[in-house]
Parts: sequence; structure tokens; C-alpha cells
Amino acid sequence: MEGTLTFSDIFKKSFLESGGLMQNLTLSVLLRAMLYILLSVIIGALLYVLYRKTYSGVVYSRAFAVSVFGMTVLTCAIIVTIQSNTVLSLGMVGALSIVRYRTAVKDPMDLLYLFWAVASGIATGAGMFLIALFAYVVMAAILLILGRLKGKRDEMYILLIHYTGDGIDEKVRRALGTHPYKIKSRTMRKTDMEMAVEVRVKKNDTRFVEDLRKDDAIRDLTLVQYSGDYID
Repeated sequence: MEGTLTFSDIFKKSFLESGGLMQNLTLSVLLRAMLYILLSVIIGALLYVLYRKTYSGVVYSRAFAVSVFGMTVLTCAIIVTIQSNTVLSLGMVGALSIVRYRTAVKDPMDLLYLFWAVASGIATGAGMFLIALFAYVVMAAILLILGRLKGKRDEMYILLIHYTGDGIDEKVRRALGTHPYKIKSRTMRKTDMEMAVEVRVKKNDTRFVEDLRKDDAIRDLTLVQYSGDYID
């Protein structure tokens, strides 16, 4: 039907009316884009430092911290690029939609930092650096405050007991006293056994280890601190 415009016609018309991709690439646009990217570097560096300070896992990953830094800058660069040209934004959205990420994020806090990096890059690329900075201050305060509150709670340990004979449950109960504990596993062998006990300890009070060492039936002990979440 004559006079009906298709999406292809609209796309071509938008491209021709814009005069190509380079028409809007003026000196002022370049300077503004460079300024936004430099500002995103500042936000990314702040995220990098905060991640190192608040990390509470077992093994710190510097590669992930650098990824958070880089994702902030790259997201900002994408936003700066697509906001100046509608045609280019459609092409970039199509290109990014086919990308698949298969890296598993095991720690929920890592997922928080990834989302935070993307949000900061979008805000900075859209010219809203103050919003990104204010969000950083608020989130940093929340994480630091909650980190201090968590530090005042009981510490968690895994007590591995290698022993022979029977009656170990009663001996562990007497040695731990008022410390809350839970038996996590038992390993039976021909001549000896091994038991893993999760223990909550207040203020590094590990005197129960010395009490257990005095028992002849216990061959060796291993006390390992871990940062797993404990559900009351």
C-alpha cells in the first residue's frame, strides 16, 4: 500500500537525516564524553577501594575488583556513545543482546557490586555524576555500618575432632559449655572417627580446645574460622 512506512524505511530516513554517524561528533561532544568517562574512572576507583575494604569472604579476588572498576567505565562509555545517535543506539543494543555471560557469581555481595557498577556507569554517562556520587556515599555508609554491626556478633568456627572410642558427644557438650554448637558431619573409619562441629564463639573464647586436648581419646583437633552466614 502506497504511503505506508516500514521500520526499514524509518531506519533509513533517520540515518540519512542525521547525516551519518559522524555529524554530531563535534569538539564539544568529544570533550563532554571525555569528561564523563574521567568521572566514571573516579566512581570506579571508589568502588574498587570500597570492595577491598568491605570484602569478608575467604579468598579475595583482585580480578573481580578490577572488573567492577572496568565495568563502571565501559558502561559509561556505552551510554555516552548511544545517547548522541538513535541509529547507533539501536545497533549497539542489538549487538549487546547477543552477548552471554556464563561466569557464576557465588557471593551475593559480588552481584551487588556488579549491579552497582553498571548503575553508576549509566548515571555518569547520562551526565548525572552527582547522583552516582550521592548513591556511592549512601551505599558505602550502609555497608560500613552493617559491617561494623556484623563484626560485633559471635564468630563462627568449624571444630574438627579426630578421636577413637565412644562417648565423644558428651565430652564435646561439657567442653563447649554455653557455646551454641551443631554437629555437621561424622566420618567413620576402621579404627578411628572424625566429627565436624559448628561452634559460635564470643570474643575469641576458644578455651574449650584446651579442655578437649586433655582427653586421651581425642587424637587431634583442628579449629577453622569461616565467614559463612548463620541463621538463628
